[in-house]
Amino acid sequence: MASVTNTYARALADVVFDRRLDAAKTLGEVQSLAELVGSSRELREVWETPSITAEQKRGVLDAIAARQGISSEVRNFLAVLIDHRRINFFSEIVKQFEQELDSRLGFVEAEIGSARELGAAERTALESEISKLTGKKVRPRYFREASLLGGAVVRIGSTIYDGSLSGQLEKIRETIALGS
Repeated sequence: MASVTNTYARALADVVFDRRLDAAKTLGEVQSLAELVGSSRELREVWETPSITAEQKRGVLDAIAARQGISSEVRNFLAVLIDHRRINFFSEIVKQFEQELDSRLGFVEAEIGSARELGAAERTALESEISKLTGKKVRPRYFREASLLGGAVVRIGSTIYDGSLSGQLEKIRETIALGS
């Protein structure tokens, strides 16, 4: 599945950059369509049922695209997914597409958990440090983490930077244990 989602996500990103499309607008279009597909069992059944002709499926797609003002590139992309029976991967493809765009545009997504709500100055300083660390612009997602005593934990992809009080205490404990 990962290769399917990666292949289609990269292909859509290639279209966005080759045709100089507005990346944010295109992402918004595919996200809204993914939400629609995810919330409508009937629509998924129409697009996934082999006995319904490709022309009928594209007719439904064209009606949705016209109603929602979807670009021809996004409409054509969805038609390819429908024609190749990949519509069941659509929500995963959209998530991968967002990550692909972020990567190509020099963004990194950071999940930042803290014991308390961080002020604007603290957020700016933290984002600046993350940007220096990664060499990329940061798209932060802040959340409160009740289990933290203080400090913050930053997750970027599969890497975790633990600046929490409990993390610092654990480092001190390890240092003491190694010294004795």
